[in-house]
Amino acid sequence: MEPGKQLSTSIDATVPTAARMYDYYLGGKDNYASDRAACEQLDKVVPSTRALALNNRRFLQRVVRTLAEDYGIRQFLDHGSGLPTQNNVHQVAQSVDPSSRVVYVDNDPMVLVHGRALLEQNDNTAVIHADMRETDAIFAHADTERLIDLSQPVAVLFNSVFHCIPDSDTDGPLAVVRRVRERLAPGSYMVMCQLVSEDPEVRKFVTDFMDQATQGHWGRVREEKDVAEFFEGLEILEPGLVEVSTWRPDTEVAPRQLTQEWIEFGGVGRLP
Repeated sequence: MEPGKQLSTSIDATVPTAARMYDYYLGGKDNYASDRAACEQLDKVVPSTRALALNNRRFLQRVVRTLAEDYGIRQFLDHGSGLPTQNNVHQVAQSVDPSSRVVYVDNDPMVLVHGRALLEQNDNTAVIHADMRETDAIFAHADTERLIDLSQPVAVLFNSVFHCIPDSDTDGPLAVVRRVRERLAPGSYMVMCQLVSEDPEVRKFVTDFMDQATQGHWGRVREEKDVAEFFEGLEILEPGLVEVSTWRPDTEVAPRQLTQEWIEFGGVGRLP
């Protein structure tokens, strides 16, 4: 993102956004005809997308609960959080410990409007309107400084968002991961996953389609090896880097990703 570039606070209903498309796939109501039309076109080539979105949301909820219950994490910084649905990060974390603190970050103005309305009565949770690549601004924000103690372990979430930003030496996923890691205390966790495909035709179609549909607000569908690079130097929690519906499922009959034209791939890493 260009330094100093101001984010728009206006909502353009004619241009799809990844956040609103995700909301539609999850059964939400905060989306427009343009978002639904884009999803319908996407489904013609990658029909598993709705199941993928649902499985990804369940993965996020399992990860947050696991980090709160089993690893004692009480502060979460959620990049590219998307529109509020049921069982959000703060609801899952605060069900384990009401004192858990959560900061959401998103560049979609609709997320800001709905998120702040939802969280008005929750002093331990905040929503920041920022691009996930604006690391300095995010960590210097008054709400981050109020809620996140960087001398203590924190869980940083990049859940299904890196495919929304292109590769760049300064603003690509790897650069963002490295900037964030520098600010975290040992024992912190990074949750990262993104859309991947081992089929070059699927990667090209989805990347080109979403780039055009969102008018340039897209990166690319990557490969599993690309996601593995995000975790270099981290201690990866079991079961490793996987298709996310298989990450510590609640039960043996939990929903799995049934088709493989593309998958959500990633896991959880701990800073040593």
